[in-house]
Amino acid sequence: MTYSNPQATMPLVPEGRAIADPVMVCESNDAFLAGLSSGSMKLIVTSPPYNIGKEYEARSPLEIYLAEQATVIAECVRLLDPRGSLCWQVGNYVDKGEVVPLDAMLYPEFKRHGLKLRNRIVWHFGHGLHCSRRLSGRYETINWFTRGDDYTFHLDPIRVPSKYPGKRHFKGPNAGKLSGNPKGKNPTDVWEFPNVKNNHVEKTDHPCQFPVELVERLVLSMTDPGDAVLDPYMGVGSTIIAALMHGRCAYGCDIVPEYVETAWDRVRALQSGVLRTRPMGKPVYDPTKPNGGH
Repeated sequence: MTYSNPQATMPLVPEGRAIADPVMVCESNDAFLAGLSSGSMKLIVTSPPYNIGKEYEARSPLEIYLAEQATVIAECVRLLDPRGSLCWQVGNYVDKGEVVPLDAMLYPEFKRHGLKLRNRIVWHFGHGLHCSRRLSGRYETINWFTRGDDYTFHLDPIRVPSKYPGKRHFKGPNAGKLSGNPKGKNPTDVWEFPNVKNNHVEKTDHPCQFPVELVERLVLSMTDPGDAVLDPYMGVGSTIIAALMHGRCAYGCDIVPEYVETAWDRVRALQSGVLRTRPMGKPVYDPTKPNGGH
């Protein structure tokens, strides 16, 4: 079934209006965040380095890595709007074959600031490194925190197709009425999107970028048009792109000049209407179906 919720797939920027320039700099996140106003960000979403020695990070002892993360988290909490959301997307740190779940290690830091965990979202993807002495990892997590119980959340723009869209109650006071929401169902806390590998339409020179559609769900459900969205480890700007596509203001920084320039290239392509992204709601390729189910 093809799902075409226009709120979930089309930019909310009014027709004919230029997509605004984001605020993106090549700068350390401590310097960049210090210049932003407290309580100014409705959504902070990021995927920090996992301390596994990728080309954009220096591998550190775990306690040093966690201390550095604590500093950034503290600044992000300062910047978070009272009704805002903070989403920290991480995988695992692996040391001599031992897996350390980074979201579990960082959870106490968020709780120390009084944040409340709303969901531990599991992002499942089909491809990655193959392991020989343990099961191959195929998921990462997004921990969604809010300041309190009064927070922005819109379910309708991110609903997914119902499994039985025409199903109706067969008895009782609702007999004959649809048994599910006609707009679709809640996407649950397990999300399946392809990770950005070489054949992905969004692939750039960054080795670990995450897909725009993942951030789109967060932007659409946790912010309103015109709200500010921040990524303190923006890489090549996937968060920036998702925010701008839907009429939000975007802020981000990174310390790698080439990544920042790529992010600007992507923004200019978006503004020109030529940026290619994987559409939100597109089914994951299934080789057992004609044309992969697309």
